[in-house]
Amino acid sequence: MRVEVRAESWPIAGGFRIARGARANAEVLVVELQEGDLIGRGECVPYARYGETTASVEEQIRSAFHNVDDEPTLASLADRLPAGAARNAVDCALWDLEARRAGRPVSTMLGSVSAVDEVVTMRTISIGTPQAMADAAKAFPEGSVLKVKVDGDDSLGRLSAVHEAVPSARLVVDANESWSSTQLERWLPRLPELGVVVLEQPLPAQQDESLASFRGGLPFCADESFHDRASFDAIADRYDMVNLKLDKAGGLTEAWAALEEARRRGLKTMVGCMVSTSLAIAPALVLAPRVDFVDLDGPLLLERDRRGTRHDASRSLLRASSEVWGG
Repeated sequence: MRVEVRAESWPIAGGFRIARGARANAEVLVVELQEGDLIGRGECVPYARYGETTASVEEQIRSAFHNVDDEPTLASLADRLPAGAARNAVDCALWDLEARRAGRPVSTMLGSVSAVDEVVTMRTISIGTPQAMADAAKAFPEGSVLKVKVDGDDSLGRLSAVHEAVPSARLVVDANESWSSTQLERWLPRLPELGVVVLEQPLPAQQDESLASFRGGLPFCADESFHDRASFDAIADRYDMVNLKLDKAGGLTEAWAALEEARRRGLKTMVGCMVSTSLAIAPALVLAPRVDFVDLDGPLLLERDRRGTRHDASRSLLRASSEVWGG
């Protein structure tokens, strides 16, 4: 099996800002696995929040193929790489290769009745001035689900501006760990009247034990506090929903298993993403029909996407493409 790993940079249209900072480009790593005439591809985004860099993730990927006589498989990959971006890229490349060998989509290989074709995603409003965020919200179809990024600075002002601009929209508020317990206590009662239906990761993961005392109204979604199945026990009394991201879980294999476990535990689910191209989003589309919220607009934030994509950004519609991934 021939292995190629390369770093790529994709410009973000207008830039992107969340509580942890701003960026102008999506920095991704692509893995290609070639077996004869078949090529399987996967993409990941190194997660700085967890100490990952492009260089460190690339080294992890290469280490998995160090022994050419014992190359990784979908069954053995979790024993070779920890959960994270590197395992995600390899896992998704292996699934793509397996689908091309079998001549059928990954979704049917995992037990779905039919292949995933079209999925509607929520759209993301990056942090800006209240007016800028309101203007951005107006660009999306009426009745959309919008993910509104906030930090600890004038969060209610920003949310109020978005709600007034698009009162029919359902808002998923993502604080990316930026609020304090005091801010949460003060702001939480106001959120439902502003169209908010989910509050995602308001407190730092290391300080979220106090969330247990706030539960009972607006659903709380774990993002930075949730990675894979090993995270469930720690979040059990704190969150009502988990955000399944392949870059955290370590690929489609673990994300699919975590989705099944979340359903068994009675937790709602969201499938999320980093800002990336459609090569990273395509495996996550496999989960989309089975979750409560879809947050996969990463490629719609880019100035351009990969060849072969079939999305309709004007309708927030993502379409699977066998040319991109998945057989």
